[in-house]
Amino acid sequence: MLVLVAPGQGAQTPGFLTPWLELPGAADRVAAWSDAIGLDLVHYGTQADADAIRDTAVAQPLLVAAGILSAAALGTFPFAADAAGAPDAVAGHSVGEITAAAFAGILDDTSALGLVRKRGLAMADAAAVTETGMSALLGGDPETSVAHLEKLGLTPANINGAGQIVAAGTLEQLAALDEDKPEGVRKVVALKVAGAFHTHHMAPAVETLAKAAAELNPADPKVRYVSNKDGRAVATGAEVLERLVGQVANPVRWDLCMETFKELGVTALIEVCPGGTLTGLAKRALPGVTTLALKTPDDLDAARALIIEHAGA
Repeated sequence: MLVLVAPGQGAQTPGFLTPWLELPGAADRVAAWSDAIGLDLVHYGTQADADAIRDTAVAQPLLVAAGILSAAALGTFPFAADAAGAPDAVAGHSVGEITAAAFAGILDDTSALGLVRKRGLAMADAAAVTETGMSALLGGDPETSVAHLEKLGLTPANINGAGQIVAAGTLEQLAALDEDKPEGVRKVVALKVAGAFHTHHMAPAVETLAKAAAELNPADPKVRYVSNKDGRAVATGAEVLERLVGQVANPVRWDLCMETFKELGVTALIEVCPGGTLTGLAKRALPGVTTLALKTPDDLDAARALIIEHAGA
């Protein structure tokens, strides 16, 4: 059984889209998406520096575009449940949930890019109200860490499993965390994001995203779609959109998604471009599961081999 997953914000690096645009038709496809959403994805994915692609309004559509482009390179896109090589389940971390919605056929590629463009702009506006950020806690006991974060006024915005929790809040609160780590935490790492996502700081973005979602006509998932809210598989496109709206101001429970992968009997996990973060978590939390990150097109043959071996359980 194979699951296809999409990373969230912070996975982007300068120039990461460059090799993918060398695939036949890829540059034209990304140029068409750029025109549709009013953002030069080609420029940001190939020439922009780290600060430019850290901008929430840029990073989010760039990640969704990269995820869709790399998944399309694997085969038929979007995937249908009865298609050869279709994954058995899909999921995404944070903004990657919009990528996963495209994988599952809930949204077409243009609708997914249009929605994430509005999401990125709304979250950037919300982040501009107060200087906020996010930091990853590595190691420690989850219950101890969560209680310590709440004492500092921080939110456990991403509970990722595999010994990782992401704290979110004001820069002052995060500075206090640097000086006062929870017991057992080895390291606190500031993330390449420009706001306290999945917290009350993002509440202003919820209404904007709800209006954008109301303009869409989602289809029901063609393959199993696992949600960040509670790790549950969601059966209807309407509920997926509802969860995507609420998700921006509520914690990501990637730990519960991985518990669902385990319960389903997943044997392989492929993370689309720019892969690495979620495969790293899976290696620690899902022993025995084969993982592969699609970093460049050079990884496609190995990914196709995994699909042949593991998909279609």
